[in-house]
Amino acid sequence: MTRFDISRRSLLQLTAGGAAIVATTGLATPALSQNKKVSWRMQSLWDGGTTPQTYEDMFVKAVAEKTGGDFELKLFSAGQIVPPAQSFDAVRGGAFQLMKTFDGYTAGKIPAHAFTSTIPLGYRKSEDYAAWFYERGGIEMARESYAPAGLHYIAPSIYDQEPIHSKVEIRTVADFKDKKGRFTGLGSTVMGHFGVAVAPLPTAEVYSALDKGLIDIADRGDLQANLDAGLGEVAKFIILPGIHQPTTATSYVANKAAFDGLPKEFQQALADAAREVSDAYQVNKTKTDASALEAFKAQGVTIIELAEDDVKANRPKAAEAWRRAAKSDPLANKILDSQMAQMKELGLLE
Repeated sequence: MTRFDISRRSLLQLTAGGAAIVATTGLATPALSQNKKVSWRMQSLWDGGTTPQTYEDMFVKAVAEKTGGDFELKLFSAGQIVPPAQSFDAVRGGAFQLMKTFDGYTAGKIPAHAFTSTIPLGYRKSEDYAAWFYERGGIEMARESYAPAGLHYIAPSIYDQEPIHSKVEIRTVADFKDKKGRFTGLGSTVMGHFGVAVAPLPTAEVYSALDKGLIDIADRGDLQANLDAGLGEVAKFIILPGIHQPTTATSYVANKAAFDGLPKEFQQALADAAREVSDAYQVNKTKTDASALEAFKAQGVTIIELAEDDVKANRPKAAEAWRRAAKSDPLANKILDSQMAQMKELGLLE
């Protein structure tokens, strides 16, 4: 997990050549609002050349178009400026102004982030999770979670399920018990609550761990990404829905001082571009999920659909783990209460 503290020395190391940070980043000053031309640096969550990174390119172009070219975002892929796990501190300290992140990375420090990233066995549809953010105060609560660190939550990118790849046949939620699996974040907590022996392996090690039998089941990424990674060669079952991550939100988060110094129309451009790109990504994912499933089937992979009645029956057990993850943190519990109230209205919880 990342730290809230960052030293002057480490901050200088994060900037090119250790040059003066204010000059490099253009953080908020009175002059910023007077000078319409703005240039920011943004580090993404994704590796270069991947499908998700092409949507960050789209985000950058949309912001430029909405501001008549006066707001330039210089996009870097994951790790080009700092390792992804250091992005929180780097943006907070001013090494760059904007990051695309996954809130689950900081859930250990900020319990609220467990619920602004994904809720295992929670929302079934991306539009329901989006409704929580946009219609039920979720974005405001997410901003409240980042504000003490000097960061501003702009908006989420929301998409639906990631699959579970398995070496063994799993037909019910109860079948996960005593399996060895790779999961991260709140997914680790919830799957552990269902009896999985969780190994939080790096993404790059999932293929080899399945191949060597070190794990039986694994979360890795979306279906197309996992097809590209060759998981059909080492795991002959796909379990849907991916109960560990039925919906996901990644986040655009800025240095608050830099954001506050932007003209209002630039702030709005960031928010509008984020929502448009989120919607476009989900549309594309629906298409690539379908084609990837057909390709997996052609490789001899069996697709198993868990019964919705079975998932719903186990949701209250998952809720026990959700509440445990919220700890005694007031904001995390406020968020969880809000989400569970919506789930009851949706018929996901009794």
